[in-house]
Amino acid sequence: MATRRDWHDLPEGVRQAVEQRTGPVAGATSPAGGRNSELAVTLTTPSGPVFCKGITTGSPLAAMHRNELAIGPHLPADLAPRLLWHVEQDDWLLLGFEHAAGHHADLSPDSDDLPAVADAVTRIRLTAPPTTQRPMASQWAQALKTALATPSNSDLITDWAAKAPDHMHGGHLIHSDLNPANFLITDTAKVIDWAWWRTGAAWIDPALLVIRLIAAGHQPDAAEHWATRHSPDFATTPPDALTAFAASVVRIWERRFPSTPTTTAARTWTRHRTSCHQN
Repeated sequence: MATRRDWHDLPEGVRQAVEQRTGPVAGATSPAGGRNSELAVTLTTPSGPVFCKGITTGSPLAAMHRNELAIGPHLPADLAPRLLWHVEQDDWLLLGFEHAAGHHADLSPDSDDLPAVADAVTRIRLTAPPTTQRPMASQWAQALKTALATPSNSDLITDWAAKAPDHMHGGHLIHSDLNPANFLITDTAKVIDWAWWRTGAAWIDPALLVIRLIAAGHQPDAAEHWATRHSPDFATTPPDALTAFAASVVRIWERRFPSTPTTTAARTWTRHRTSCHQN
């Protein structure tokens, strides 16, 4: 987690470099959320509000901002706020985005936000840019190697989890963190915070969203039905792939954050998936 800074904490040269792109900054308002940027502000500029996020270049979290810088030019304007500019100066990396209005998604069963979320999931179905590949299967296998070295109470889950990376290869763009805070809802939905993007099978984002839906109150079969209706890729994914992936999420997340509602939801989905194989 990054220590949050104020706009006026930035070196003068950095602020001047930003204003060369925006015009004079009349104000800067920090949002309540966010934890991976040292600076996260909405700037008041002559041409309207601009969202600016940034990090000191020596921070371990700088890689996340470079990920966003790499993928930003490839994201459609109807899916994500446009990356307008970036500044790298005086040991700071700042990204300037089109300001996007809206509220974070409510994923509960009766939510009015679900149609907009479904539409966004459909629009994420993009081929990854050919110049930059970040295979999720490789990253997932490495994370699993560490997780599976930790003792588990369930050999069944461990056995299933080990199979997951083999199913995750593909050339599609994967957001990989479709939590409610990364949707901005108006009459449509935009998807923000692409720091964890990867390349892989197109069913991965809908599968991760199944876990978020369960955490929001959906029953596992209802969450799967929702994903099946709104993602042809999820609908045609072999059952073994989904079971292996669910089990792998449990093993990885239990090691990193064992007590969160999303990890509990991943356990619930995995129990549902493995029981389907036993019946």
